[in-house]
Amino acid sequence: KSQTTICNCTWGQRLYFLEKCPLFESNCVIILLIGLDSQMKPACIKALTRIFKVSDLDNDGILNDNELNFFQRTCFNAPLASQALEDVKNVVRKNVIDGVCDNGLTLKGFLFLHTLFIQRGRHETTWTVLRRFGYDDDLELHQDYLFPLTLKIPPDCTTELNHDAYLFLQSVFDKHDKVLTLTVFPFTPLFFPVPRLTTYLDVQRCLEYLGYLGYPIISEQESQAVAITVTRDKKIDLQKKQTQRSVFRCNVFGDSGSGKSGFLQAFLGRNLTRQNIISEQHMSYYAISTAYVYGQEKYLLLHEVFPDFNVLSDADQACDIVCLAYDASNPHSFEYCARVFKQYFMDTKTPCMMIAAKSDLQETKQLYALTPLEFCRKHKMPPPQAFTCNTADEPCKDIYTKLTTMAMHPHVTQADLKSSTFWLRVSVGATVFAVLGIAMYRVLLKQR
Repeated sequence: KSQTTICNCTWGQRLYFLEKCPLFESNCVIILLIGLDSQMKPACIKALTRIFKVSDLDNDGILNDNELNFFQRTCFNAPLASQALEDVKNVVRKNVIDGVCDNGLTLKGFLFLHTLFIQRGRHETTWTVLRRFGYDDDLELHQDYLFPLTLKIPPDCTTELNHDAYLFLQSVFDKHDKVLTLTVFPFTPLFFPVPRLTTYLDVQRCLEYLGYLGYPIISEQESQAVAITVTRDKKIDLQKKQTQRSVFRCNVFGDSGSGKSGFLQAFLGRNLTRQNIISEQHMSYYAISTAYVYGQEKYLLLHEVFPDFNVLSDADQACDIVCLAYDASNPHSFEYCARVFKQYFMDTKTPCMMIAAKSDLQETKQLYALTPLEFCRKHKMPPPQAFTCNTADEPCKDIYTKLTTMAMHPHVTQADLKSSTFWLRVSVGATVFAVLGIAMYRVLLKQR
């Protein structure tokens, strides 16, 4: 009868029963959690440490009353009375130095409570917590928890992180420094600082990351799958002449030395001086940042394609817009762009833009039958856009706004794209949005 009663109790009530009537069960039942020396096993400590850090919503190193109550509701579906909270903390105070700090439970105190439960035979309490946070019988996160579903992405559709999930990740970075954030992972997460990039390129990995961070727990959702949005078919966007997507992919082509890498780095606000101090191993073939089109915040994902003309994969060709970059100071650079366009994109509906990179250098006549401007006119493309990252301050980002606009509106005619009025509307929209943003920031700053 006592056992049945305890199983339905809150933490404080369980501790009361354990203090008055300690019950013991066979070691074989709890051997995964605690060793024969009565010390908690490393795998159990690791799992409970992650659970503590996920539950520590403000990352101050303690579980305050609100966080303990949230933890209680999450695991046991029952509120914790104020007196029960004090009972829990008093037990910890009596037994563990530094187990309670600023009237909150520390990691040391949290681990002690579970050690006490297990030693007293109440291991089902700890197992309930472990299973609620996704752990299996081997104290590993269950595959069904990390990968709650296999998303089948139809052709011409993409995956994006919804707004609530993005705000969740933003709050993670606001409240946690990198070292503390990574402690909930068993490995160093790839692309973790750029969740929209991860979601677009590898949605299963994104689900896994959200699982480690405890998104379904904190957001009180059944699984992290609710964080993913599958966009509608691009053909429908073309028919309706509008899109609901917020992330657009631009594949950047160009011969070796054409300035592709500099073009990607400039999108991240790095001029040539800053780029020269970045080691090659820290340079990525991807770059993602915001671009404002008519006041709407969008994300442009740049992907530098390896310059091997004969082995362009389907992934290299699948994008919303193509950027063809050539070195304006190298007479042989443009030919590669012309060949790529004619071979792979001339007969597609994918919009293309030619970039005359390194425009700060002396422009040289390109050794090709047509000049870059003549080539663009012949194939109804916008004229080549001059670009340089050799600037004193951050490189100009107007070109990225243009690319995003073309990706958003592939139905726009080439005549519109060549119209100065069209680009003026885009630039004014971005400028007005930026000015409004600064004004709002100043108002909020004054209020503070």
